[in-house]
Amino acid sequence: MSSEELSELHEHAEHAAHNPSLAPVSLSMAVMAVLVATVSLMGHRSHTEEILLQSKAADQWAEYQAKNIRRNTDEVFADLSTVVAAKDSAAMEKFREKYEAEAQHQRDEQKKLEEEARKLEEEGRQERRRADRFDLAEVFMEIALVVTSITLLSKKRAFWYAGIVLSVVGVMAAVSGVLL
Repeated sequence: MSSEELSELHEHAEHAAHNPSLAPVSLSMAVMAVLVATVSLMGHRSHTEEILLQSKAADQWAEYQAKNIRRNTDEVFADLSTVVAAKDSAAMEKFREKYEAEAQHQRDEQKKLEEEARKLEEEGRQERRRADRFDLAEVFMEIALVVTSITLLSKKRAFWYAGIVLSVVGVMAAVSGVLL
């Protein structure tokens, strides 16, 4: 919440001091402002977590690619050993087996890395959905705050009720983000 919004809330509170019937409106605006700040913080944290998960997934894919390059190199050495004439065939067979075993090891490692990367990508998508819910909640809460503030200017309770309804929708969106 910006300093401009806080000073506006302060002005509305002073307005309400002159008209006691508007005190509940001012109080509900204060509660809404706290909810907006809370939902905003939760949204920022979800977006940060999403970025961290994307980064971890990218690291896993990079390691997967490195293992792929290494496996390909090992396979080339193993294949070459079958066509190269050698004085010591037993040593050449041992050489070939070593690189085939290493290629298989890299293949196994790649499977693990792929699973982990896909898991991290799914967690990132889940976190993005959560962050989207918090963003939606923040929008509803901000609109609720603005609509409720119109009550102080117009003295019409319909704006207050509309603001409360919008605030409840915002809270429900935030709760759905927490439960997601």
